[in-house]
Amino acid sequence: MFNVIKTEGHARRGEFSCPHGTVQTPVFMNVGTQGVIKGGIAATELKELGCQIELSNTYHLHVRPGDEMIRRRGGLHRFMNWDGPILTDSGGFQIFSLAQLRKIKEEGVSFNSHVDGRKIFMGPEESMRIQSNLGSDIAMAFDECVKIPSPYEYVDKSCDRTLRWLIRCKAELDRVNSLPDAVNPGQVLFGINQGATFADLRVRHMKQIAELNLEGYAIGGLAVGETHQEMYDTIEIIEEHMPKDKPRYLMGVGTPANIIEGVYRGVDFFDCVMPARDGRHGHFFTWDGVLNINNSRYAEDDGPIDPNCDCPVCRNYSRAYVRHLFKAGEILGLRFGVIHNLYFYNKLMERIRFELDKGTFSEFREHFTEKLGGRI
Repeated sequence: MFNVIKTEGHARRGEFSCPHGTVQTPVFMNVGTQGVIKGGIAATELKELGCQIELSNTYHLHVRPGDEMIRRRGGLHRFMNWDGPILTDSGGFQIFSLAQLRKIKEEGVSFNSHVDGRKIFMGPEESMRIQSNLGSDIAMAFDECVKIPSPYEYVDKSCDRTLRWLIRCKAELDRVNSLPDAVNPGQVLFGINQGATFADLRVRHMKQIAELNLEGYAIGGLAVGETHQEMYDTIEIIEEHMPKDKPRYLMGVGTPANIIEGVYRGVDFFDCVMPARDGRHGHFFTWDGVLNINNSRYAEDDGPIDPNCDCPVCRNYSRAYVRHLFKAGEILGLRFGVIHNLYFYNKLMERIRFELDKGTFSEFREHFTEKLGGRI
């Protein structure tokens, strides 16, 4: 499933294989929450943008259009016309962030849909069955994402409950994978480490879930309010106790600088809505920093968004034209923002892999971490 090809310090260059292909790592997963990249990007365009893994969300697809409906159409790959690997998030984060009224019990969580208010119950078994219906290659465990800061006592109990839920997730996914009509019997489970920013809870929980010998492990509950340094410190604390032969996934992260620093600390998988969301607001990631196309200085600029980029937007359109689209409220402008930013993120990962192959990642990190985080 996962092969570490080489290392540079804690940074790892690897390959992850699953039923729908082999992924080169480190990798950024392009977020298509509802089975589509928000901003008008079709699945047929993703490979041109360098996408290796598409990520969709269990909660949103369960609410609309319904996982049973997707199952009847052969699973999410066929439904959205994407033949590459798919990871589905468990829905836990959305339940705890979107649901205004929820009740957490040992069995799972009762809450009201954010779409129509109907009452929904989701626990480990329900999440696994929904993800099995979707037929993703990687199913994420159902967990509780606690807010930061939270009381130590609450986080302690939450970690124990998340561990018990993970054991139930594993048993249920094994069961549904064995059924003769499983959409994707090769679907694997990634566990999620929790513990907020409490070092002892993070380490204890990581050691416990590592004993389950899952196909991958994620670091959850970060990028939710803590400082970047707190996030980096937490990754370093956890990494030492993560299995060396399994992929590591830092959930919901982040900026280009965050990704470089995450790779430096041993992370293999990343995802974030940031490139698509920021692109829709006219914020373009470039090799010189972040460019806000809405600024008046670009009104008559005939150059590309990024002279060092060969994405479809930079090859064919000027800053002046793209700015005009945003000012005119044209949907094409938003689409251009998403195309460019996803291409940039996927190219960033390609460049990181290239530097790791050469053994020069440390020099790359030193030169680009601060530069990519700056504003033009």
